[in-house]
Amino acid sequence: MENKNSDYFLRELQRANKGRLKIYIGAAPGVGKTYKMLRDANELKRQGIDVVIGFVETYGRKETEEQIGELEILPLKKIYYNGMELEEMDLEGIIARKPQLVVVDELAHRNAPGSKNKKRYKDVLDLIENGISVMTAVNIQHLESLNDYINRMTGIKVGQTVPDYILEYADEIEVVDISPEALRERIRQGKVYSSDKIEMALNNFFREGNLTALRELALREVANEVDERLLEYRNMKKVEGLMGAQERILVCINLRYNSEYLIRRSWRVAKMLKAKLYVLHVSREIELRDSEKLKKLDAIKQLCDELDAEFKMIISSDPVQAIIDYAKEQAITQIVLGQSARRRIDEIIKGSIVRRIMQKTRFIDILIVADPYFW
Repeated sequence: MENKNSDYFLRELQRANKGRLKIYIGAAPGVGKTYKMLRDANELKRQGIDVVIGFVETYGRKETEEQIGELEILPLKKIYYNGMELEEMDLEGIIARKPQLVVVDELAHRNAPGSKNKKRYKDVLDLIENGISVMTAVNIQHLESLNDYINRMTGIKVGQTVPDYILEYADEIEVVDISPEALRERIRQGKVYSSDKIEMALNNFFREGNLTALRELALREVANEVDERLLEYRNMKKVEGLMGAQERILVCINLRYNSEYLIRRSWRVAKMLKAKLYVLHVSREIELRDSEKLKKLDAIKQLCDELDAEFKMIISSDPVQAIIDYAKEQAITQIVLGQSARRRIDEIIKGSIVRRIMQKTRFIDILIVADPYFW
């Protein structure tokens, strides 16, 4: 059976002067990241790629160990520290051997004192710089930006993390996903931990609620990364109408009394859709000299920070065109506007804001929020 993932990575390897990076990401230990990575590495070896194992951690799982197959395992480097003999991946040895592709498990690992780099992810970046492609694996809880959230959710402080930007280096990201029920069953069968640790694992980190939340985080993080790359491609190639899978909500505000209400209402919409919220204020330059408006602007910025919304102010004599340009630039899928205070005669002379936006954009929905104080 054809392995489409390994075939894609094979083409990347064959055309690469610089090393390529593939990351296998999962919601939790035991989902099968290392198993899948080794299986794909063997498939590439069968297709003529020089593949070696720089470091692999099977945790004694028989199924995973069997996937090593015919892969060459490079010896580990011995490091002596405080009277102890430690073993780490031999970065210098891999560079000297110079395979086309190396398997490096446990991306978030902290190296022993005396190693060239403090963290294994930096070893991976060194390998890529030396023209060696890397397959590696990591769990979602090891991303630095999610560290506090994971701690609050699971009660467990993750000690070893990688910066989120490592995902930007990846030429390919593959989510290795199984349902929480299936993972818990694997744990019960002793396929993840030894028998003396099973009950503790099931009753702590591997509770069904934790696994469901972690699974959603993993899928969402990868979806966000893909959307960011699509947005970059879309803007670079100027491909109008090319939209990502994620909803992006833009709320357009002025500095009237109802701005905060409009932002909060839009935040609730964004939350329901699990979407990113953008807040845009288009100002005429003269407004920036008004102390009351500046005070209002500071309050709006503070609210945006509290709601984790991205605030943007644009100075323009044509607010509608500024909204249209910004919406296209950010691949917005929905625009939220407050109820218009314009008189009917103004709309006839100057044109409806909604109509102008709809005429000059494609695939963007517009939501008009009623002003509770309008009447």
